[in-house]
Amino acid sequence: MNDVIASLGTRLGPDTLAAVRAFYDGEQASAFSAMPALATDCAYGPDPRHRLDLYRKGEAGEPRPVVLFVHGGGFLVGDKGGESGWGNAHVGRWAANNGMIGAVMNYRLAPDHVWPAGGEDVCAAVDWVCANVARYGGDPDRIALVGTSAGAVHVAAFLKLRADHASLVKAAALLSGLYGFTPLDERDSRYYGPQDHYAQRMPKEAITASQLPLLLACAQFDPPRFQAEWTGLLQARLNRHGELPRAHYASGHNHYSMAMHLGTADRRLSDEILGFFAAYL
Repeated sequence: MNDVIASLGTRLGPDTLAAVRAFYDGEQASAFSAMPALATDCAYGPDPRHRLDLYRKGEAGEPRPVVLFVHGGGFLVGDKGGESGWGNAHVGRWAANNGMIGAVMNYRLAPDHVWPAGGEDVCAAVDWVCANVARYGGDPDRIALVGTSAGAVHVAAFLKLRADHASLVKAAALLSGLYGFTPLDERDSRYYGPQDHYAQRMPKEAITASQLPLLLACAQFDPPRFQAEWTGLLQARLNRHGELPRAHYASGHNHYSMAMHLGTADRRLSDEILGFFAAYL
């Protein structure tokens, strides 16, 4: 177990985030500097936050599967990275290094943009990728999604908002998300609105019912609420479909290191996601 991550416990907040980022800086920054983006700030909608970057390793060649990554940030903050640093952009590089096209998106943030803005933005970004990624060497018929924290929530909302989601993407990996199995946290009301709107706005029922192949992950040092969401969704999927979805418990990791370590020497989550995607892409 990593002593640095373990010492941070289950705490959330900018200090914990900064400590985790500092821990991975050396490995991630040096790897990222070796792969500039293929295309930056591709506009998938009218808002200034409607932008995504693309990553590809080498020449185009045969069309490649596409992974669209949706970052976290508690609905209030977050950025696709690249010019601002390796964070979040590293997932695009990780996808590219594993033979895919990596796409990393921004989305509108609360409190200026409330529910369902994030889910709507994932819908718009998926539509853009479907229409445009072939020009960059990607296969629009082989798209998968990865979301972490608030990004996982927005991917789940995509399943709720788009009845045709299974015809647009082939699979999704959701890391430490909130789906509606636990009560509303006051902080999240800045995105969801009042408590009486919470249940109907959460993607709980849609993500339980969806036929889309899912990989559901949480971390050993995720806050208990996130772990309860993970186990709640696992149980709901088992009850609905008669079998568990593919799942991963990231021992030795916390809420931030879960996605942040993709592309490092710790390949446990990476191998799990790649093996999962290989069955559908």
